[in-house]
Amino acid sequence: MRADARRNYEALISAARELFVELGSEAPLDEVARRAGVGAGTLYRHFPTRADLLAGVYAADLEELAAEGHRLVETEEPGAALDKFLTAYLTMSLRNGAIKRAMQTMLSDTEPVPAALTSCRSTVHAVWAEILERAQRAGAARAEIEPATLMRMIYGIAMATQDNPSSASAMLDVVRAGVLTGERQPA
Repeated sequence: MRADARRNYEALISAARELFVELGSEAPLDEVARRAGVGAGTLYRHFPTRADLLAGVYAADLEELAAEGHRLVETEEPGAALDKFLTAYLTMSLRNGAIKRAMQTMLSDTEPVPAALTSCRSTVHAVWAEILERAQRAGAARAEIEPATLMRMIYGIAMATQDNPSSASAMLDVVRAGVLTGERQPA
């Protein structure tokens, strides 16, 4: 992708993310283009449908989450990495709940999920597995917890607290208490 096309794409993702948070997934697409500083033609070249734009925003957030997970693996102790990733995943899930629900409504069972989104989700699942398994090997997390179960628990917190996000932190503390052992493997 040319540098100017990449800038336009990123500006559209950023503007759409802001508008979807402010106005929900039905935010006017012409306002997305205006905030991004591009014309409607540029918007539709990158994202032919609202579903494509929603998927683009969600995929970008998943890519950022995966990058944060990799950074945590490289820089944090296993238990701390898991603890911080729980918070990062909850934050993203709280921000993207409306986007994910809208995509589920728009994409019927007969329509394929966009390939870019499928790839990003697979990457995030792999990062979850790496972070959790690393914490389990170090004795910092309960051994019987599965990555998919933990992901669903955190996403469930986001969905349950969408009308009162301030209660999400207390719910996450309950999950932490059930997952993290507070123990460390001797070096």
